[in-house]
Amino acid sequence: MTNPNGAVFYASGAVLLLAGCLKLPALWHNPKDELLRSVCALLFTASGVFALAAVPSIAAINRISGVPNTAAPVVYTLLTAFSGSNLVLIIRWSSGPDQAAHAARWSRRCNGATLAVIAAIIGLFALGDAPAERVVDLDTYYANTPYLREMIVLYLVAHTTASVAMTVLCTRWARVVRGPLRAGLVLIVIGYVLNLAFDALKFTAIGARWGGHDLDRLSWPLAPSVAAVAALLIGTGFVLPLLSQLLVNLVGPWHRYYQLQPAWKELRDATRHGISPPVRLRTPIDVRVCRLESDIYDGILAVHPYLDPEVHALSLAEARKTARTDADAAAIADAAALAHAVVARARREDGQGVPPDEQPDDVPLLSSAVNAAGLVLLSRALSKSPIVRATREAAVLESSTR
Repeated sequence: MTNPNGAVFYASGAVLLLAGCLKLPALWHNPKDELLRSVCALLFTASGVFALAAVPSIAAINRISGVPNTAAPVVYTLLTAFSGSNLVLIIRWSSGPDQAAHAARWSRRCNGATLAVIAAIIGLFALGDAPAERVVDLDTYYANTPYLREMIVLYLVAHTTASVAMTVLCTRWARVVRGPLRAGLVLIVIGYVLNLAFDALKFTAIGARWGGHDLDRLSWPLAPSVAAVAALLIGTGFVLPLLSQLLVNLVGPWHRYYQLQPAWKELRDATRHGISPPVRLRTPIDVRVCRLESDIYDGILAVHPYLDPEVHALSLAEARKTARTDADAAAIADAAALAHAVVARARREDGQGVPPDEQPDDVPLLSSAVNAAGLVLLSRALSKSPIVRATREAAVLESSTR
C-alpha cells in the first residue's frame, strides 16, 4: 500500500467496478427495482472512492485544480456518498413489498442527510486553511486545524455509521440464508468489520494528534491497507452469488440433460429406437432438454398399458424400507414398474405376453413423471436402484422361461 503507483487501490476499485457492471444487465431489465439500483449505486460509488483515493489520482486532482489538497473533499465526498448508499441499501433490504412507501420516504431522508453532510464537508474545507499539500497523511497533518478537523471527523463518523449498520444487517441476513448468498454475505460482513477497523485506526491516529502524540503510521499506511482488503472482500461478496447463479444457469441444463439419459435410454430400447435424441451440436441445451423430456413422455405413454399394479405396489412397499423420502420411494416404485413394463412390451412385440387391451384398468399412474424434479428422480432410480435392477432382471428371466 505504500507504493506510489496506487496499484492496490486501482485493483480494489476494479473489483468493485466489475461487481457493479455484472449487476447492470439485471438493472437494464428491471429499471424500477429500487434494491437493485441501490446495490449498483453502492458498488459504483465504492469503485470511485478507490479510483480517486490512489496516490496518483490525488496528486492529479490537486494539480489540475491548482488548489492544494482539493482531492481531500473530493474523496471524502465520494466516501460519504458511499456511506449514504450503504444506508439506502439497508432501508431497501429491510423493507418488504408492503413497506415500499415507507422505504422510499426513509431513502429520501437518507439521501437528504447525505447531501447535507457532503455540503458540510465542502463548506468546512472552504473555510479551513490547508496550504501544504499532503497526499497521504492529510487526516493527521491537519487533525488540529480548525474546520479541517471537523471535516475529517464528519466523514469518518458517516463512514462508521454506515459500516455498523451494514455489519448488523448482513449478519442477520446471513443467519437465515444458505448457499452462495450466505457465503457472499459472510464476506461482506468481514469486509465491513475491516472498514470499522479502518475507522478505528483513523480515529486513534487523529486522537493521538489531539493529545500531542504521533501515531500517524496507523492512519498511513496501515488504515488504507485494511480498507483495500475490505473493498476486495465486499466486492467479492456482492459478485459471488451472482456468479454462482450464472454458473447454475449455465451448468444446470446440461446436468439435467445427463440426469435424464437413463430414462431416455430405457424407453429408447423399449420402443426399438422409435425416439431419437437431439444430437446436433448447434442445438441449444434448453431445446435438447425439452426434446429429451418430450421423448421420455412419449416412451412412457407407449409402455403405459403394460404397467403392472402389483409390481408397482410390491416395489413401493420395498422402497419405503430404505428410501430417504416418500418422493424417493415413489420414484423407485415408478421406475420398477416402468422397467417391468418395458420388458413386457418387448415380450408382446415378440408375440408373447398379454395384449394391452386385456390389461387391467387399474394400471398405476407414474406420479414421479408429473414434474421436472420427479422425472429426474425416476431416471436416477432406473439406473441406480437395486430394487429396479432386481425387478428388471426378474422380468427378463420370466420372459425367457416362457
